[in-house]
Amino acid sequence: MASTALRGRARGEERQLAWRRIAWPLIVYSVLTALAVLTLIPIVWMVLTAFKSAPEVAASPPTWIPREWHPENFQAAWEFAPFGRYLLNTAFMAGTIMVLEVLTSALAAYAFARLRFKGRDVLFLIYLGTLMIPRQVTLIPSFLLMRELHWIDTYQGLIIPQAFSAFGTFLLRQFFLTIPYELEDAARIDGASRFGCFWRIILPLSGPALATLAVFIFLFQWNNLLWPLVISNTDGTRPIAVGLRKFLASTAPTGTC
Repeated sequence: MASTALRGRARGEERQLAWRRIAWPLIVYSVLTALAVLTLIPIVWMVLTAFKSAPEVAASPPTWIPREWHPENFQAAWEFAPFGRYLLNTAFMAGTIMVLEVLTSALAAYAFARLRFKGRDVLFLIYLGTLMIPRQVTLIPSFLLMRELHWIDTYQGLIIPQAFSAFGTFLLRQFFLTIPYELEDAARIDGASRFGCFWRIILPLSGPALATLAVFIFLFQWNNLLWPLVISNTDGTRPIAVGLRKFLASTAPTGTC
């Protein structure tokens, strides 16, 4: 009798475990699916609205499915402004700033993390303190400097002032501090220079941090509006964020988006 009861209890526990293995993933995937649907609703609404006529976009109550489909809206929008040029400008600006900022941040972070010199920590705190200064405060001095250099409405005016970052330096410095000093000491014994240690040891071991910083920089610069809005005056240097603002502020042709 005791063995029968034990076997029955074991079967019951097995059924419970099997139910948990099935029910828990089902609950998790159901919640994730619901959240995915909620996330996609604004995107679906945006795509469907792009096919509507102007009166239907402003209609109340709004409609989900367009009464009449207007695919010509996309052609009219593309021809209304040089979006191809805007995208090219944005890709070049964001890509160049990403490369320069990662390089300058890595060099500064290596100095603050691995070199020993008088006032290093104080200098780093001062440099880090610049993160508390809003960008709007330095906007006018930066613009005046660009005007003196004749860099208004130029690529160098867009790129060079944004090629340095206290945030990037802080992020990489914290990662560099986790790399064992013994690796660098061994390389120095073998005759490697400081730059050789930086280039052949520190950077290869810092791939995750460098990739993370590069993604942050590229996404921020792709959506950056304030500085390009101030410094770029023509379509030749205007990035997509500024181009879209100009497009929205303009009067679209009648009957299009």
